This record gives sequence, C-alpha cells and structure tokens, in this order.
Amino acid sequence: QVQLVESGGGLVQAGGSLRLSCAAYGFTFSNFYISWYRQAPGNDRELVANINPSGARTGYNDSVKGRFTISRDNTRNTAFLQMNSLKPEDTATYYCKAIQMGRPIYWGQGTQVTVSS
Repeated sequence: QVQLVESGGGLVQAGGSLRLSCAAYGFTFSNFYISWYRQAPGNDRELVANINPSGARTGYNDSVKGRFTISRDNTRNTAFLQMNSLKPEDTATYYCKAIQMGRPIYWGQGTQVTVSS
C-alpha cells in the first residue's frame, strides 16, 4: 500500500526548531522528487521546499531560505525538513508530496506545526 507518513510537528516558541519527517511506503522512494508544502487556515497550499531523487539539488520558497533545510535518506525511504528560527507565520499544516514523471502523485496526511509568539 502506497503511503507517505509525516511526523515531527508540534508546538514551539518563536525562534525554536522542529524537524519533520516524511516516511514512504509501497513505492520506489529513490526515484521520486519530494516536496514539502504547507497550508495555513484560509490560505492556499504553498510550496516550501523540494529535493531531487538523488538529494543533490534542492529549492526553497524565499520565505524559508536560510532557515529551513530539506534532505532525504534513500536508504531509509525518508525525507526531512529541518526548520530553524521558526516564526509565527510558519504556523500551518505541513505536507510532503512525492512525484515522478508518468506516475501518480502521492501526498501525506499532514502534520501540524504551531509557532507561538
């Protein structure tokens, strides 16, 4: 069964850190691009960061550059999002997405991140 399972969200004070994980099951993780998205109430879902299958190339939304780091461990079928210097405006539900040309797009169920001021 294909699944993406996010974890690591929680409540943190502004300036704090969290590390999100996205564990993949049921497909060849190392062939897929992985992206992290977030959605705050009333807002559209926005791209936060992405990483290519090998992990050699990454990209970031300008709002998180220098604070967030995306990575992956293909031996563990897991992607990560290290979030430092968190701000209240980072509060959202964070989702991971797996995509490969010609294959279905897979989404996780999301993990809530709340940053208090």
